[in-house]
Amino acid sequence: MRVVAAMSGGVDSAVAAARAVAAGHEVVGVHLALSRSPEAVRAGSRGCCSLEDSADARRVADLLGIPFYVWDFSDRFAADVIDDFVESYGIGETPNPCLRCNEKIKFEALLDRAVALGFDAVATGHYARLDGGVLRRGVDAAKDQSYVLGVLDDAQLRHCLFPVGDTVKPDIRAEAGALGMGVATKPDSHDICFIPDGDTRAFLGRHIGVRPGAVQDTTGEHLGDHDGVHGFTIGQRKGLGLPGPAPDGRPRYVTDIDATTGTVTVGTREDLRTGSITADRLKRLDPEVHGRRFRCEVQVRAHGGVVPAVARIVDDTGPVTPAGRRKRDGEAPYRLELDLLEPLEGVARGQAAVVYRPDDDGDVLLGSGTISATGPWAGEPTGADADAGATGAAGAAVR
Repeated sequence: MRVVAAMSGGVDSAVAAARAVAAGHEVVGVHLALSRSPEAVRAGSRGCCSLEDSADARRVADLLGIPFYVWDFSDRFAADVIDDFVESYGIGETPNPCLRCNEKIKFEALLDRAVALGFDAVATGHYARLDGGVLRRGVDAAKDQSYVLGVLDDAQLRHCLFPVGDTVKPDIRAEAGALGMGVATKPDSHDICFIPDGDTRAFLGRHIGVRPGAVQDTTGEHLGDHDGVHGFTIGQRKGLGLPGPAPDGRPRYVTDIDATTGTVTVGTREDLRTGSITADRLKRLDPEVHGRRFRCEVQVRAHGGVVPAVARIVDDTGPVTPAGRRKRDGEAPYRLELDLLEPLEGVARGQAAVVYRPDDDGDVLLGSGTISATGPWAGEPTGADADAGATGAAGAAVR
């Protein structure tokens, strides 16, 4: 096959490219230029789009003897990732920019260009596995990245290769070292690449400005004021701008954000417990495939936050979602409703709810949705939902 190896400049994508070459594919290395910000591209930045990262990727390509190109997607990255990030925080959501980058850049813009140029597949360094079109978690549970791939559709997955998904990270580093790659000991990237200093609140403040509002407790008592809801996220404990904890000495957490009124509500940790989730913008969740009601496990963060649930796929054909968001062109005419069989803490609108079916050979990813609403935990489930959680395999239809 003719394969584009997406090379971020890190060790995982470097070994993925090497394995694609070793498998006999005709491989071309491509590094994506995503940001024009001087801070983001500076040497030493721990994102994935600095000048140093590009140079590291080129050195690996030279070592492997493959052609290497830099594709400039900075305009599209700004529109589809950065602008989306700012807009989402401005309406009280908590987006995942890496997930959006996978959806719109690495597996839409990159893949579309690769296919248009006659390539058969794109290989990346994600820790996930494809088995006959079925997307599974990576073997390395600590590094599994299937969650951020939950936004891909079946057509995109048919053109994907994940060569490192069956290997644990220490072995990837050892393999890179054996191949003489300088990135073998390069630290993993953790920053949001377009906010390399890590100060998300300051970044959002520069883009959104001051939009004053009130901070209140769950009874509606006014506790203070703030400069904008973009400075808060569900579950946040620090930086609330309040003089101290609650009168009973317990810490306060952000439990709700109302961007329409500019109100931020704080409460106890118990108030963060979520028992139900509604999600829209569904990917790969089709009632004709999965049924209208089925058992599953749901994950709401890139690492952790996995609980059993009963899922329902509900018709949603109107132009506006139940949360009041106008639907995008081509959006699935369904929404996902999840009744959690165990509580989750700090679930925020804008996060992805990724649905899995447990499997002895690595959980199978069924699809995803973007969280648009949550409901409180009401205690241990009873009746049909309790029976659904106690019997049968997750992912099976519930009658």
